[in-house]
Amino acid sequence: MCQLLGMNCNTPTDATFSFSGFSQRGGVTDHHSDGWGIAFFEGAGVRHFVDHQEASKSPVAELIRRYPIKSQNVIAHIRKATQGAVSLENCHPFVRELWGRYWVFAHNGNLENFNPRLHGSFHPVGQTDSERAFCWIMQELSKSHASVPSVEELTLTLRELVPSIAKHGTFNFLLSNGQALWAHASTNLHYVLRQYPFKTATLKDEDVQVNFAEQTNPTDRVAVVVTAPLTLDEPWTAFVPGEVMVFRDGALL
Repeated sequence: MCQLLGMNCNTPTDATFSFSGFSQRGGVTDHHSDGWGIAFFEGAGVRHFVDHQEASKSPVAELIRRYPIKSQNVIAHIRKATQGAVSLENCHPFVRELWGRYWVFAHNGNLENFNPRLHGSFHPVGQTDSERAFCWIMQELSKSHASVPSVEELTLTLRELVPSIAKHGTFNFLLSNGQALWAHASTNLHYVLRQYPFKTATLKDEDVQVNFAEQTNPTDRVAVVVTAPLTLDEPWTAFVPGEVMVFRDGALL
């Protein structure tokens, strides 16, 4: 299945270290070679990059590995195709607008016989079950709230909506509107919270080590969510299956 990476911080943070190791899973340390993508929130805007090439070989991915874009919310995805052709329109993450905000979504898993009625403003461009699920979530959120609700209200609504999709198969996902990062695990998701006192971390997928104490301030906080742990020497915590969790300002709410 696909691989997910999410990052939520209390201050704009460089994702180069995490993405460098993560992207190796697109054809080097794992067989997920059917495209990739990443989205960075910056203020009201989103930098969105996708490519149907392998993440480990993509020139666009090489740009991201070398370009220290700083963001408080990042979602990345490496694709192993289950539904839909290997093509640009089927690469995650997907982006939509609701209530004057961008929303970014990426999914790991396979949803069987999930063909909801989409009658609002949200329709898929590609052929994936993932984009259909995202469009349905956006549609149902827009029906449930007249304007952008609080993070807490959004979390409650998502917890009501998710079981309707998850019953169709594996539904691990990341979702952000730039305010927070929501994550749901059907099977595999892990998270780590990086905060003071910062330590050294070593990537599993690449021979790279970084001492976060040299690159951070004592008030910095970073939450990283990923399908399988990225580093060898950090205390990763596995999600409980069926759990919807939300991270804001680098902390677990």
